[in-house]
Amino acid sequence: MKIIENRRKALFGIGGVVAASAAAVVVQSSGPAQLAAGAAPSSPSSDDGENKGYQLTEHVKRYYQTTLV
Repeated sequence: MKIIENRRKALFGIGGVVAASAAAVVVQSSGPAQLAAGAAPSSPSSDDGENKGYQLTEHVKRYYQTTLV
């Protein structure tokens, strides 16, 4: 019985590692790096020159590049 318990523990351990790896791949593929690679900067929403909201600028793109693993 001890051999079966050890195999069961190993199987659950391997399953946990596989699940964590799969979650990391999903998070990495849908993270901000993908946004920075394909998105164009948005135009300002007001005519008075005041930028409102999120702007994807060059320094933001550089930050996203530094977060790639």
